[in-house]
Amino acid sequence: MHNKPKIPFLDLVTPHQEWEAELTAVFQKSLRTGGFVGGPMVEEFERGFADFCETKHCVGLGSGTDAVRFALMAAGVQPGDIVVTVPHTFIATTEAITQAGARADFVDIDERTYCMDPEKLREYFVRECYLERETGTAFHRKLQAPVTAVVPVHLYGQTADMDAILEIAKRYNLIVVEDACQAHGAEYFSEKDNRWRKAGSMGHAAAFSFYPGKNLGACGEGGAVTTNDEEVARKIRMLRDHGQSKKYYHDIEGYNGRLDSIQAGILSVKLRHLAEGNSKRRQAAKRYDELFSGVEGIVAPYQPEWSRGVYHLYAVRSAHRDALQKHLTEANIDTGIHYPVPLHLQKAYEGFGYRTGDFPVTEAVASEILSLPMYPQLPEESQRRVVKEVCEFISSQEPAVKHKQPVSSTV
Repeated sequence: MHNKPKIPFLDLVTPHQEWEAELTAVFQKSLRTGGFVGGPMVEEFERGFADFCETKHCVGLGSGTDAVRFALMAAGVQPGDIVVTVPHTFIATTEAITQAGARADFVDIDERTYCMDPEKLREYFVRECYLERETGTAFHRKLQAPVTAVVPVHLYGQTADMDAILEIAKRYNLIVVEDACQAHGAEYFSEKDNRWRKAGSMGHAAAFSFYPGKNLGACGEGGAVTTNDEEVARKIRMLRDHGQSKKYYHDIEGYNGRLDSIQAGILSVKLRHLAEGNSKRRQAAKRYDELFSGVEGIVAPYQPEWSRGVYHLYAVRSAHRDALQKHLTEANIDTGIHYPVPLHLQKAYEGFGYRTGDFPVTEAVASEILSLPMYPQLPEESQRRVVKEVCEFISSQEPAVKHKQPVSSTV
C-alpha cells in the first residue's frame, strides 16, 4: 500500500503552475506602482466579485472572519444581542459573532444537507423566545436578551434552504448574514423569486473567505462581504480601515481589516477560472456519487433539487469513520474531518452551558463525517482508487458495517 502514489486531499500547486504568468504579473504590477494596500486592484476585484455574486456591492477584507464580524456590525447587530447559527461549522462563524459583541446561540442542522434546519430555527423562536409587542423584537426567555440576527452557513459548498430561513427572519425581524465562506458560486433556487440565486445575494449581507484552500483562494489570507445595501457597504468600508470616512477623519473606532492589493489582484486572476473550476468539482462529485452508488455503509453527500453545490468538500459519512480514515491513510490517501467537535461542545464555549445531547444531529454527523479528496484537477483514476479502498475497508468490517449504518442512511 505504501508504494502507491499519494492522493492529496487538495492540490494547491497545479493551478498556480498553470496560471503562473498571470499571477506573477500581479506582483510585478504592485512592485512597479507601489500599490500594496487598497487602490485600483482591490476596486477591480470588488467589482468583479460583486458581478459574479449578482450583488450591487463587494467590500474586500483581510479574512472571512472579518467578513462575518463586519457584516453583522454594519447590518445592525449590537453588543448584548443574540445571533443564531449552527454548531456544525468552523469556529470562525461564532468567533465573529462574539467579537461583534453578541452572544452566539445554536439550532441543529438538517441531517441530509448539514446546513441549518429551518424547522429547528422555527422551533427555537416558538419555544425559546417571546415577541416584544412594541418593537416586534424576539427576546430569549432564559437569557433575557434580544435575538436580532441569524447566520445560516452554506456548508461544504451547498446552500442552506434560504426561502424558509428568510421567511422566519421576516416574521421575527431578523438580520440575515449568509456565511458563504465555503460556497463561492453555489446557487439556490428560490421558489419565492422563481429563479436561481447566487450564494451571497440573498441575505442582508454575506461573508466570503479566500483562504488558499477555498474554491476561490488567495495566496494568503483574504475575505469579502457582498451586499445589496449601500449603507451596509459604506459602514464596512469604514470598519475595515480604522473607522475612517476619509484619511485621518475617524467617524467611528474601526479595525485593520483591509484586503492587500496583491491578494486582490491574484483573486481577480483566479476569479476568471472559478466557473470552470466549480464545473470540474461538480463533475468529480458526480463521479464519486456514481462510484458509491449501491455501496452499503457509506452515505454520500445529498444535494437537494433547490441547490447547485460547488463541492468545496466532498464529505461522506461512515459509522466507522476513524477506522476508515486510518485505512485510507495507510493506503496513501489524504482525508480530512470537518468538523470533529461541534462548537457547542468546544472548550472555548463551555461557559455557555451546553451539554452532550443538546444538538443530536450535529453530534451524530461530527462522529461520522469524513472529507475525501476533492479539487478541480482530481483524476478519475484517483477517485476510483479512493472508492476501491473504501469498499475494501467495508468488506473487511462486515458484518459490523452493515449492522451499524450511519444515521442519515435511513433518511
